[in-house]
Amino acid sequence: MSAEPRTEEVPDLFESEKLALDRAREALADEQADSTATRQSLAELTQHFERLMRETRRLIGRSDRAEREMNALNLQLQTLAHELEHRATHDALTGVLNRGAVIDLAGRALRDGSAVMIVLDIDYFKRINDDFGHPAGDAVIQGIVTCLRSIVADAGIIGRVGGEEFTVLLPAHTLDEALSLAESMREAIANHVFAAPVDRGITASFGVSLSPGGTDFDTAYALADEALYCAKRAGRNRVEVAVQPSVATLRLA
Repeated sequence: MSAEPRTEEVPDLFESEKLALDRAREALADEQADSTATRQSLAELTQHFERLMRETRRLIGRSDRAEREMNALNLQLQTLAHELEHRATHDALTGVLNRGAVIDLAGRALRDGSAVMIVLDIDYFKRINDDFGHPAGDAVIQGIVTCLRSIVADAGIIGRVGGEEFTVLLPAHTLDEALSLAESMREAIANHVFAAPVDRGITASFGVSLSPGGTDFDTAYALADEALYCAKRAGRNRVEVAVQPSVATLRLA
């Protein structure tokens, strides 16, 4: 037969205090005990009690410090998690949503109801990079986003889906409302003063599509994108509306 596992005894951390307490109890119970023995047991008990008080205060202090450090670490972790989430869903240059986040949010909005999608592209953007370099091109992109934000505000969702291409999603908007906003965005960009070395007017072309609830992102985007290219072919710096397919066509897509 195998021997049972040996259980190690856990040392009593308060053994000396327990002995002092037992001696004090004995002195208290002994009616014949003289005052010297009673005072000695009381002094011993007081000494151990004071030590326990010091250790308790020290442990409480360490616990409070550990709790503060833990709270600070939790706050740092929460901040880091927010930063990581923001980086995963936002464009690093402009701070607007990136392509993946736009697709996700647009898909949700279109599942819940109708939405207008606006696709815009900076006209002749390659010339800016060729003439002034990519840092100037980045500054132009940031200026474009400033214009978009000033018009869209909280009415919709702005995203950067390519180098110089952006989308603006307007949930539950009518086509007329969206066209008015698109025209305001076009004018804001055309009137914006871009700093040196660019120091020239910049324009953008817009394509607009209205999609009913249940439309997938690719269909809504393709419609707006086709309207955008119509605007490019018609001379740029203009807003064009997508030809709306029939409901039957949307269901077949």
